[in-house]
Amino acid sequence: MTLHHQIQGDGAPLMILHGLFGSSDNWRSIASQLSQERQVISVDLPNHGQSPHTDNVAYQDMADDVAVLIQELGLKNVDMLGHSIGGKVAMTIATSYPDKIKSLIIVDMAPKSYPDRHSDIFDALLAVDISTLTKRSEADGILAKTIPNKAIRQFLLMNLIKRNEKLKWQLNLTVLAQHYSALLKAVGEGTTVKQPSLFIRGALSDYIEDRDVKLIKQQFLSAEVVTIENAGHWIHAERPDVFLSTVHAFLSHD
Repeated sequence: MTLHHQIQGDGAPLMILHGLFGSSDNWRSIASQLSQERQVISVDLPNHGQSPHTDNVAYQDMADDVAVLIQELGLKNVDMLGHSIGGKVAMTIATSYPDKIKSLIIVDMAPKSYPDRHSDIFDALLAVDISTLTKRSEADGILAKTIPNKAIRQFLLMNLIKRNEKLKWQLNLTVLAQHYSALLKAVGEGTTVKQPSLFIRGALSDYIEDRDVKLIKQQFLSAEVVTIENAGHWIHAERPDVFLSTVHAFLSHD
């Protein structure tokens, strides 16, 4: 499988992996700014964006697909940035294909297992009968009853596209919902990563708790954990300037 990707800029390669319900488009602004000094490759993970759909969502399978893309692009020593589940994919690549990774930037995700945080979102999206709708705004009105946060709805509805005058989900919603439990699992248990690793967490997020720092440093031997104030799980969108300066500072040590 060849994953859909966008490439901007020239220089040392930096690959970006998005989170659940996301795509490379969500990172376009950040990628554009990082591409002033780097070749930035923004990837659509399997079952997301314009990448192919598959029946398997295991982290190892996604890591294998990204490793194939790295090989196809003829890249070596890639700096890898992953947000949320993209962070777990990046961690898995670092343990399975260490020769391909120069450094890791993990955004608001620990290698641990997580409780269910998204089944209610899957249920809300699957409950929308898009065959009866003609506009994204109609779906927004329906989702407002179960997902009151407008920003979250707008993010989710970026996955609803019109093709041949009909609305369709671009991401593989049914399969992701069916196999969501696989995305909650821990990664890299019993392994260690030697490459320089930066874990960025939002002070308003509970995805990386204080007690997780010890686990991170046990698995990622050169890990640094940085907390960005006044930011939740979507740090890059909520505090882009601070996020970019943090990433630049880390990469400047390459």
